[in-house]
This record gives sequence, structure tokens and C-alpha cells, in this order.
Amino acid sequence: MTEKLNSSNLRQNPRNVNELVNELTLFDDDLMSRVFDKNIKATELLLRIILGKKVKVISVTGQNEMKNHQVGGRNITLDVDAMDENGEEIDIEVQGNSEGAHVRRARYHSSMVDSRMLKEGQAFRELKDSYVIFIYKHDKFRKGLPLYHVERYVGETNEQFRDGSHIIYVNGNYKGNDEIGQLMQDFREKNPECMHYTELAESVKHFKEKAGGREEMSEIVERYINERVEERVKECVEERVKECVEERVKERVEKEKTISVQNLMNNMKWTLDQALDALGIKGKERTLITQQLQK
Repeated sequence: MTEKLNSSNLRQNPRNVNELVNELTLFDDDLMSRVFDKNIKATELLLRIILGKKVKVISVTGQNEMKNHQVGGRNITLDVDAMDENGEEIDIEVQGNSEGAHVRRARYHSSMVDSRMLKEGQAFRELKDSYVIFIYKHDKFRKGLPLYHVERYVGETNEQFRDGSHIIYVNGNYKGNDEIGQLMQDFREKNPECMHYTELAESVKHFKEKAGGREEMSEIVERYINERVEERVKECVEERVKECVEERVKERVEKEKTISVQNLMNNMKWTLDQALDALGIKGKERTLITQQLQK
């Protein structure tokens, strides 16, 4: 989920799961991807507002995994993967943190979307336009604008390269009294009754209030909680193992130093303090070794 949930004391607690479902907004990718999955009306609304033109969507899929053909290469999962009537690919992502909306992630998503467009033998000129849209919960570039369009330009002439690759960042913190402002208000809204656009409100209401949709979101949230609990347990085990190893190493070092002090005292006929000084042993460590040798 885009919004990180606190997993402590949540596992197998229906009340807490229900509370978390109530708190979900369209900035949580699990809810967002399901609201738009197979929902052509909602997707067309979103794209019309963001792209500023009417778009006829022929297919849309939520949480669509895209495999990297390189062995060991990184796969990606698109929050919303849409295609319009012209065969143009549109990847829509929601992000709540800066790392998730990193500019190099946009580049990677764009390249992955492009890589599956052409079949063997097709000419490069047949490559359709692609759009990667990041709906970022904050203002990515901190200029107060509702949208930021990223295009390639020829450096020497400042002319647009027009290779068909389009990246758009949406300012999720934009609160203007226009369509994009109302859209972002809907993305932040927890209560579907308070949303501006019925295309979004109806689907959000299904997943938050209707039996089947509510159960699905509860299962998703509970699964996420369980995963976070398991991750935390694993982290705790690893931390404890590390602590035990460090303790054993520390004990071994102290034992070896104690033996070294004892050897100096026996072989050189030095006093305890002389041996400790020669080895530069001070503070608590000096006190511990002294106690060990005076037993």
C-alpha cells in the first residue's frame, strides 16, 4: 500500500481492519487499482482531466505485473494499465513518498511499457505513444502547479524531440477550484458521499460499503497487516541473532585480553596495573578484567 499502516496489535483484529478500510483513499494503491480495474468510465474521466482531451479507453487493468525479459531483471507492477483506441499505452501510478515517485522510476516504467509494444519484425515508426502518469500525494517539483509535463527536447535548438514518450506528474496536494483540483480532492477523500465525481464515488463506495467489495478490501488489508507482522518478526529475530553474535564476539575479546594480561603478569613479573596499562585497557573494560583476575 502507498500509505504505510501500523501493524502493531492489528493482526486478527476485525475492528482495527475495518477502521483501516475506512481510512483508505485513492492514494492507497490497493484501493485505487481496484477502483479503476475494468472501470473504463472512471479511467476515461481521469485521463480526460489529466491529459486535457477526450480519450476512448478500450481496456484497463489494475495491478498488472510486467515481467523483465532479462534474467534477474527487475519486474514492475502497474497500479493501472490502460490502452486507448489508438493502441497507446498508459501507465497510471499513485505514490505517497518521494522515493516511489523518483524521476528515474518514471524512466524505467516508460522503458518497460515501450519494450512490449513492438512484435518481431515491426518497424520502429510503428511504436505507439506511451504515457506514464504519476499521481504523487505531494507537490513533486514544489512549484504549486497542478501538472508537470515531462518531454524530451533537443538541447541545441530547444525543439521538442517528439519520440512519443510522455511523463506527467500530478500534484496531489493541488487544491484549485477546477477539475484537476476536484479530482485531487476526491483522491484524498475517505467518504465516497463527499466526492465530486460519481464515476469514482460509486466504485469507492462498492469497496468500502458494499458487502463483496468491503470483504475484498478487508482481506487485502488483513493480508498486508499479516505480511508486515511477519516482516517485523523476521527483523526482530535477525536483530536478536546479531546481538547474540556481537555479545559472543565481545565475550571472546574480553577473554583473550584477560589471558594476555595474565600472561604479562606471569612472564614479565608485572603488576596488574602495569599489564593493563601496557595493553591500553581502560574504563569499564579495565574494571571487568580486574574483577576476573582477582576472583
